[in-house]
Amino acid sequence: MLDESLLDEPEALATADRRGLLRGAAEAGARVRTAARHAAEAGVSALTPDGRPRAVLMAGPGAAATCAADILGTLAGAACPVVPLRPTGVAPVAGALRWTLPGWAGPVDLLLIATPDGTEPGLAQLAEQAYRRGCTVVAVAPARTPVAEAVGAAHGLSLPMATAPYEQDEPEAASAPGALWALLTPLLLLLDRTGLIDAPAATLELVADRLDRTAERCGPAVATYTNAAKTLASELAESLPLIWTEGPAAGPVGRRFAAAIGELAGRPALPAELPEALPAHGALLVGGLAAGANPDDFFRDRVEEAQALRARVVLLRDRPTGGLSAAPAARELALGHDTALSELEPDPGTGDPGGPLENLAELIAVTDFAAVYLALASRA
Repeated sequence: MLDESLLDEPEALATADRRGLLRGAAEAGARVRTAARHAAEAGVSALTPDGRPRAVLMAGPGAAATCAADILGTLAGAACPVVPLRPTGVAPVAGALRWTLPGWAGPVDLLLIATPDGTEPGLAQLAEQAYRRGCTVVAVAPARTPVAEAVGAAHGLSLPMATAPYEQDEPEAASAPGALWALLTPLLLLLDRTGLIDAPAATLELVADRLDRTAERCGPAVATYTNAAKTLASELAESLPLIWTEGPAAGPVGRRFAAAIGELAGRPALPAELPEALPAHGALLVGGLAAGANPDDFFRDRVEEAQALRARVVLLRDRPTGGLSAAPAARELALGHDTALSELEPDPGTGDPGGPLENLAELIAVTDFAAVYLALASRA
């Protein structure tokens, strides 16, 4: 059950937030600025790459690294493939994952390693393997960790992850709001230097400003009725979110939102991109999860029995500018099956629609806050 009353009690939310998730979400803009400063101090802004890599390979544990690879691949588009490397097994060390380079990887490829922990032996071994293959290696990891040292030994570039003082004792959860921006920001600056994406320091400052404004609108002191993140969290109570996305920036956001709901709130969620989402999830709107399922629900003992899980469509849009929108068909399909619908799209509030990276940042910020509120109010 979701304790909706907790959402409008900032002090109670702070007490329940033992992992500092709300603080991490509120400080996302500051994290971008700190990470950009660390990257500049490490020499990223002075790099002069000799051409573009053939492919960018990316490895790291958890949702933050996966989302970072997803975002970089979306921004790079056809300029260069961004290939996420999945763990290939478990190393002899108990519970330690291992990664392996594809057979074709070589001197013309770039390996990116992103980890909020930095102690994974599998990633250290991957850096050594990349060195033997001649790949260029860049890692974002906490300073003075085994992964950072392994990358240095492989003559790669190690960029210190921007961490907050309250995170020193325990690594962040992979889906924690602060982890993504701490890992992603240096990589954006790096790929900007290679010419694969357009993310200079000035653009990242605009991203940080957008994150700050979104935090002001979605913070714990803002009442639910004017807070998009709290409203979304309350709407997702006792539901199976079907996260449908439209627009290039919305796809990675939807997949991250589903991962964050699972990791932080312990709830299932299913992401899909429009228009493919319509046939992929259509059966869920007429089956046992549909709003009209179980016609005898009126006679259910609402005190003794848990409320049945029902599908709810969450439509995330990045204001697509070209082609026909599938959003009207999505609304018609959901409402035609009496399925509840939530919608979210960027709202810069300045009259300037902003660039794709700014819009992506705002959608991530709102959904991050929503996932945190859902986690805290569910466990109260």
